[in-house]
Amino acid sequence: MIKLTRRNGQPFVLNAELIKFVEELPDTIITLRDGEKILVRETADRVVELSLVYARETRYLPEPG
Repeated sequence: MIKLTRRNGQPFVLNAELIKFVEELPDTIITLRDGEKILVRETADRVVELSLVYARETRYLPEPG
């Protein structure tokens, strides 16, 4: 689970495994596997960073480098 912020300022927690892709157009839009779209304040890079941290913590992935 990753902590994010909706565009209206409301914090929420998202299951990172549901993310299909992330776009920055210029707002960041997360599209979930079921097609639902969520607009967030975080940048696409930040969403990816949080997702990678989640994956490392849950799947024991090695740290980069």
